[in-house]
Amino acid sequence: MKRSAVFLDRDGVINEDRAFVHRIEDFVYIAGVREALKIIKSKGYLTVLVTNQAGIAYGYYTEEDYRILTDWMQKDLGSDSLEFDGVYFCPHHPTKGNAPYLQSCRCRKPETGMLLQASADLDIDFAGSYMVGDRMSDVETGRRAGCAGSYLVSTGKPLPDFDGGIPDFVKRDLLQVARELPVCRK
Repeated sequence: MKRSAVFLDRDGVINEDRAFVHRIEDFVYIAGVREALKIIKSKGYLTVLVTNQAGIAYGYYTEEDYRILTDWMQKDLGSDSLEFDGVYFCPHHPTKGNAPYLQSCRCRKPETGMLLQASADLDIDFAGSYMVGDRMSDVETGRRAGCAGSYLVSTGKPLPDFDGGIPDFVKRDLLQVARELPVCRK
C-alpha cells in the first residue's frame, strides 16, 4: 500500500544553514524542529530527508564526514522516535568540483532522482506527499515529482527570489508547516 511522505531539505529547514555544515559541533537544529517532526509523524506521514551536499563535490568534506553527521542526527532524533524514514543525498555539482562528483546528475535538486529513489524504496505516493525546502529548487523538485504541494520556509532569513515561479505555500518554519499540513489520507 502506497504511503504519503513529507520530503524535507536539510540545511535551512532542519538545521541552521551555516554554509556546508558537516561536523556535529557545527550542527544546530532550528527551533521547533523536533515538535514539527512529531506532528508530521502523528499526522501519518513518512519523513524523508533529501539534501544536496555540493560541499562533497567542492572537496570541503567527504561522503564519510556526511555519513558521520547523518548517523549522529538519526540517532539523536531517534532518541525521541523522530528519525527520518529515509535519507537521500546528492554529492554532485554540475559546474564546480572534483571528479567524480563534478557532473550533471538526476539526483541534484531540482531534479527528482532522490524523490524517485525514496518512492521506490518506501512505496511513496507523490499525489499525497509534500516537499519542504528553503530554496526555489526545492519547490521545483516537489512540483516535478508531482507532490500535492511544495512549501518554501524562510527560517528567519529573507525569502529568495522566486525566479519566475511561485511556491504553493510560504511559511516561517517547519513547525508552521507541520501544524498546517492536512492529516495524511491513507
